[in-house]
Amino acid sequence: MRRDRLCVIGLGLIGGSVMRAADSAGWTVWGATISPDDHAAATADGFAVESTVDDALRRAAAQDALVLLAVPLSVVDDVLALLARHAPSCRLTDVVGVKEPVAGAVRRCAPGARYVGGHPMAGSSASGWPAGCAGLFDDAAWVLAADDGIDRSVWTDVAKLALDCGASVVAATAAEHDAAVARVSHLPHLLAGVLASVGAGGGPLALALGAGSFIDGTRVAGSRPELVRAMCEGNRAALIDALDDALGRLGAARASLASTGSLESTTRAGHLARRAFDAAHGGDGATLQVDLTAGTAFERLREIGRAGGRVTALHGTRCEVVL
Repeated sequence: MRRDRLCVIGLGLIGGSVMRAADSAGWTVWGATISPDDHAAATADGFAVESTVDDALRRAAAQDALVLLAVPLSVVDDVLALLARHAPSCRLTDVVGVKEPVAGAVRRCAPGARYVGGHPMAGSSASGWPAGCAGLFDDAAWVLAADDGIDRSVWTDVAKLALDCGASVVAATAAEHDAAVARVSHLPHLLAGVLASVGAGGGPLALALGAGSFIDGTRVAGSRPELVRAMCEGNRAALIDALDDALGRLGAARASLASTGSLESTTRAGHLARRAFDAAHGGDGATLQVDLTAGTAFERLREIGRAGGRVTALHGTRCEVVL
């Protein structure tokens, strides 16, 4: 069977964008959603949407398609139960914002699936099919789980999908991913919510004066609360660690401001951290290749991921990596 067939379950912002990007890259794509609005909008845009999730998964099994779950963590178990019934040994990936809970759910609910977890680091505060676009993942990092025992063939298939969608691939263990996104994705959602609430607490005048820093800092607070809750609560342990770090830094800033009147340490540390972020997202670094057939291939890819490196191309069983 052809390897470029994709079944997308969930046609919101991320699932709908994957569907569009994969279609543009030449994949044969179909999907399913329980949202009548997203179903109608995707169909109106000319995409193949099956009547039910069951129908989409039966087609995936018949055509050996890669199945991508683009649903909230709260319904992953329900979808996996259907997958175990209709496509029990399929190639499976996902775009859920946490990886260890999904991997656990796959082991529990669909143990025969050949699963490689994924998470594209792209999105917006909008949701639903109309919010998506084919270019959402251009130049984005797409994390792929690279835990010991991963299926090399399926990993390559999912990496090809990510690259075809315009992203580059970062290899990491599920635990490493969850710890990292707690700091750069989940904590920012919490802080955005707190900042928005503090601003609103200042009354109409404060909100009328809110400008660039307030707008940028609260953008993701416009996301649907139930989606943010599912994402953050699903990564509870790692998020608590990140939140403790943030609270410690805020406490130190308050203590310094109250005692000496100075915020020099806090502002300088933040400035340097932001400069480090900008440098990490600057120009291309050194290029090397990793042979996926080597016994230590995924260990090497994890090392590269920890160093900030990304897979930018696939040449058969060889990955091209930029550090």
